[in-house]
Amino acid sequence: MIREFLNDETGVIICAELILVLTIAVLAMVVGLSEVAIAVNTELNDLSNAFGSLNQSFAFTGFHAVFPKMKSFFVGTTFIDFVEECDFNTSCDMVCGNAGMFNWGG
Repeated sequence: MIREFLNDETGVIICAELILVLTIAVLAMVVGLSEVAIAVNTELNDLSNAFGSLNQSFAFTGFHAVFPKMKSFFVGTTFIDFVEECDFNTSCDMVCGNAGMFNWGG
């Protein structure tokens, strides 16, 4: 019985094929997930650039009521959003060679 078990070779080819197919599948998944990670990082960088380019400046005037005497007043205010270094994040571009592809700003 032990001799029959040691001489039995059924399933050897199927096992070798399975190892080969699984190795190819794992390599393909590693490459695919790497590309997905780069695409997600690129889209998040685009989103951060969109948030950084929003202009948050605002201003509103004050009012006062003086008839027949001074009743109330409210002064106006202004905030000017200046462009800062981190508003346009260009240091996190993950994909090489994509910088000059789309020139939207001119």
